[in-house]
Amino acid sequence: MPQEPKKRHSRQRQGKRRASIKLELQKGMMCPNCHKRIKNHVICKNCGYYNKEQVIIPKVKKEKKKEEA
Repeated sequence: MPQEPKKRHSRQRQGKRRASIKLELQKGMMCPNCHKRIKNHVICKNCGYYNKEQVIIPKVKKEKKKEEA
């Protein structure tokens, strides 16, 4: 069986430990073609470019036709 803690850790010690655990913004860069924020080393979902070359052709959403009555 695993050992149990001998003494209780104080709130201050607990806070010191948790101080280094924090959320950070994801690292990223600007797409050289459309200037949207993307992750590093990933194809841009907006324009389909990677390393200044078009790799994929992104799907274009069809606009719904509005019927005028």
